[in-house]
Amino acid sequence: MDSSISLITLLFSLLLPPSSPAPDPTPGPSPVAQWYQPTLDTDWQIQLQGTPNTGYPVELYILDMFDTPQATIDDLHASGHKVICYFSAGTFENWRDDKGRFTTADKGRRLGDWPGERWLDIRSDNVRSIMADRLDLAASKGCDGVDPDNMDGYSNRTGFPLTYQDQLTYNIYLASEAHARGMAVSLKNDLGQVNDLVATADFAVNESCHQWDECDLLQPFIDAGKPVFHIDYLYSQDPLGRAALCQQMNQRQFRSLTLPQALDDSFRFSCNP
Repeated sequence: MDSSISLITLLFSLLLPPSSPAPDPTPGPSPVAQWYQPTLDTDWQIQLQGTPNTGYPVELYILDMFDTPQATIDDLHASGHKVICYFSAGTFENWRDDKGRFTTADKGRRLGDWPGERWLDIRSDNVRSIMADRLDLAASKGCDGVDPDNMDGYSNRTGFPLTYQDQLTYNIYLASEAHARGMAVSLKNDLGQVNDLVATADFAVNESCHQWDECDLLQPFIDAGKPVFHIDYLYSQDPLGRAALCQQMNQRQFRSLTLPQALDDSFRFSCNP
């Protein structure tokens, strides 16, 4: 072989960049969420009125974001509990500190039998800005997650022409903003959108699906390994009815409580003592 050709070949090979190893075709593990993830067997309590009773042997408390003292949240954390902060993301409440930020155009029809409460136009940039600030408040208070309520305006008479897609976009927006702040987020009721939102929400909070024969709609959460926290308002005075309910809820793997509608801790019966 011509030595000059060998020398040229050697010099050319030295100028080429080193070859990269072939990519590993095996997919890596899915990214782990950087926020609290309750499990199917998580015990819980919810109280939205009155001085919080923090004496229950549960992992998770759902408490009002505005009314719960910072010291209560700090004490719960110090005792190893998780705190989910409740606020209404779909309605205006005329007793909240930020009530003056909502415009007349943001507020729609009155909400049933709840005085001082009106549906919100969830398409409003102003409403979204207020809710983003509420999420900032929850994060600053150390909430492990949030429980935004009244997330099904599209299926109610709100005074606004809200569509299914309007609601879906809003709910995904709130979940994304909560996750961006390192907090878990619930899907509160809104059973008509479970299939579209089960991948986005971290758990479900449901009121009375048994009463309306709708509990099957929440099965996708259980199938995804995400808990369903269920509230019964019917059987406080009916131990036999409550026992039958608990049997049904336990078969479904729901975590069910029988509570007063005021959610003021005046009584509490758990299907998972």
